[in-house]
Amino acid sequence: MHSRLFSGLKIGSLELDNRVVMPPMYVGYAKETGEVSQMVLDHYSLMAQSGAAMIVVESTSIDHPMAGGGARTLRADDDCFLDGLEKLAEAIKSQGAVAAIQLNHAGRFSVVTNPLSPTNIDTFGLGRTYKKMDKDDIAHVGDKFAEAAVRAKKAGFDVVELHGATGYLLSQFISPWVNRRTDEYGGSLDNRMRFGLEVLKKVRDAVGDMPVGFRFMAHEWLPEGLELVDSLPYARALEKAGAAYLSVSGGSWESFMVPEVLIKSIQPCYMVDLAAAVKKEVEIPVIAAGRIQEGAVAERILLEGKADLIGLARPLWADPGWLEKVRHDREDEIIPCSPSCGDTCMQLVMSFKPAYCTQWSKEKRAEWKAKFE
Repeated sequence: MHSRLFSGLKIGSLELDNRVVMPPMYVGYAKETGEVSQMVLDHYSLMAQSGAAMIVVESTSIDHPMAGGGARTLRADDDCFLDGLEKLAEAIKSQGAVAAIQLNHAGRFSVVTNPLSPTNIDTFGLGRTYKKMDKDDIAHVGDKFAEAAVRAKKAGFDVVELHGATGYLLSQFISPWVNRRTDEYGGSLDNRMRFGLEVLKKVRDAVGDMPVGFRFMAHEWLPEGLELVDSLPYARALEKAGAAYLSVSGGSWESFMVPEVLIKSIQPCYMVDLAAAVKKEVEIPVIAAGRIQEGAVAERILLEGKADLIGLARPLWADPGWLEKVRHDREDEIIPCSPSCGDTCMQLVMSFKPAYCTQWSKEKRAEWKAKFE
C-alpha cells in the first residue's frame, strides 16, 4: 500500500528514502538574536524523527537586518551563527533525514525602515517608503545569498533552498504587480527573471555540487500579479540554470488576506494543481504541498504524475507520527491539521509570536508555554 509514497528518489546526488518532504514552516522559535535555540533543535529533531526524507529549515535571513522578516528569524549572515547551524544540521541528520535550509531576503516585507524592493510600491496600504534597488544593491544581495549558502554548507547542511515565493524578494522581481522597473531587471519576462537566475548562479558557483532547490511561486493570486503564463517559462529557466528541484506554492502575504484566497487555502490539496502545471514543464523533481492530509491522496498525486514529492509542513507539525500511521494502515489515528482553528499558527507568527498547534495535547501545550510564556 502507498508503494510510490515510500519509494526512493534522487535530488542531485542525494538519495531520499521516501517521497515525503517537510517544506519550510516559520514557527518563530529562534532566539531574538536569530541564533538557534534549544527549542529550534528540539522542534527540528522531532520533525526529522517523523520519517520524512528531507527536512527544510524555515526561512533563514541572509543579510541582517535588511533581509529579516521579523523577530525570532533564524540567521545565516555571519560566521557567529555557524555553531548553532551546525547543531541544527546534526539534529536533523542524526535522525536519518536529509538536512536542507531555506535562505531568504524578505525585501519589501523586511521589518526595517526603507526596506529594499524592486520598486517603491506600497505594501498593505501602510504608506511605507522603500529603497528601490540599484545595481549595487542587486549585486550585494546576490553575494549575500552565496555567502549564506557557503555558511550552510560548512554547517553540514546537505541542501540549500532559495526562497522565491510568498512575496519575498526573489518573487518580487518576477511579479509584474511589484516589479515596475524599466531597466534590464524589469518590464519583459526575461528581464523580471534575471535577478532570480543571477542569484541561483551565484549560489551554485559558491557551493559547487551541493544541490540548490528553489521555493517557487507559480501564481500570485493577485490582480495584475504573477500567473502561470509567466511562471512556467520561469520554471523552465530555473531548471536550465541548475535548480535541483522546485517546491511549488501559490500566493503572497498580500494575497493571503484576499477573502477568496482565504477560502481557497482551507481546501484540501489547494496548491496541487499548480505543482501539476509546473511538473508538465520540467524534468527536475517537483514538490506539491497545501493541505495534503491523507496517505491515499498523497499516493494518488504521485501516481498521476502531478508531483514527485509530497510536502507536509503543518500535517507533520500537528502529528509527527503521520508517516508511520500511513505506513501501517492506521490513518484513522492521524491527528489532522484542522482549518477550523482559524489558522492560529499563522496568526501568531504574523503577530511576531512563537507558534503552537491547537491540535497538540494538553501536555505538549504546557511544555510549549513553559518555554515561551
